Amino acid sequence: MKGSRKIALIVLSLVLVVGAFAGLFMSHIGAANHQKKARVVATTFAVVQIADKLNLPLVGVPTTQNKIPARYSRAARVGNPMNPSVEKIASLKPTAVYSVTTLQDQFGKAFKERHIEPHFLNLTSVAKLKQTVTSMGKQYDRQSEAKEAVGEINQSEHQVEQVAKQHKTKPRVLVLMGLPGASYMIATNQSYVGNLVSIAGGHNVFSSKTQEFVSPNDEAIKKAQPQVILRLAHALPNIVIPQFNSEFKSDPMWKTIPAVKNHRVYDLQEPNFDATANMRASKALKIVSNWLYPKEGSSSN
Repeated sequence: MKGSRKIALIVLSLVLVVGAFAGLFMSHIGAANHQKKARVVATTFAVVQIADKLNLPLVGVPTTQNKIPARYSRAARVGNPMNPSVEKIASLKPTAVYSVTTLQDQFGKAFKERHIEPHFLNLTSVAKLKQTVTSMGKQYDRQSEAKEAVGEINQSEHQVEQVAKQHKTKPRVLVLMGLPGASYMIATNQSYVGNLVSIAGGHNVFSSKTQEFVSPNDEAIKKAQPQVILRLAHALPNIVIPQFNSEFKSDPMWKTIPAVKNHRVYDLQEPNFDATANMRASKALKIVSNWLYPKEGSSSN
C-alpha cells in the first residue's frame, strides 16, 4: 500500500507540474494572440510617442506636422487630433482608440453612432504620464519597455530637483500658451508646463485648484512681477511666436516685467514641449531647469 501511495503521489506531482507548464504556455499564446489581434489607433502625437516607446504597433496615427516614427509609416492617417475622421477610424476596425483628456469634448455623437468609445489618457502632469505608460505597458505586455521609459523620467526628475535644492529662493514664473489669432491664455500649476515648472523648482505665479488655463489679466501679471516667462507655441509656431513678439513690443506693460527687462523670456516649441505631457518630458525638464537656474556662461533664447 505504501508503494502504491508513493507512486500515486509521484504521478499526481507530475500531472500538476505538467499542468502548470501547460497553463503558462497557453497564457503566453493567449498574450501573443491578443497582441496580434490588437488594432490600436492613436489620435494625438503624444499617444504615438508612448506607443513608440512601448514598441506597440499602430494601425492609425494623427495627421500632424510632427515627424511620425518610421515604424508607423504605413499606418493610416486619421486626421487632426482635435477633429479626427470617424469614418477613417471606423474603417480600420480598431480594438482601441486613444486620445487625451484635454480633447475629450471634441469627441461627440459621431463616435457613439459608430459604437467607438475612445480611451482618454490623462497627460496633464509628469506623474500622470508615468502612470499611463505603466498602465499601457501592463495592458499590452510591455512592462520592461514601460519600466525603462519611466526610469528615464525619474532620473531627470531627480537631477532637476537636486539643482533646485542648491538655491534658497524659487524664481517666479509666468507660463503663457499662445493661440493663433493674436491671443493667449495663462497656464496654471494644473497644466503640464506648469507641472514642469513645479518639478524643476519654480514658482508659478498663477495657481488654481482645478483649471489648467485662465484668461490673461494685465494687473495680476504686473502685481506678480514674474522673473521668468515661458511662452508655449502649442499650435502653428510660425504664427504664434511672431504674435507673441508683437504683443510684447506693442503693450508697454511688458516692459515693466522683470523677466522682459532681464531677457528671460523663452519660447517652448514642439517636439520637446506641448500642451500635454509626452515622452520628451525627460528632456523638457532639463531645459526648464536650465532656464530657471541658468548655469554660469550659458546662453538664453
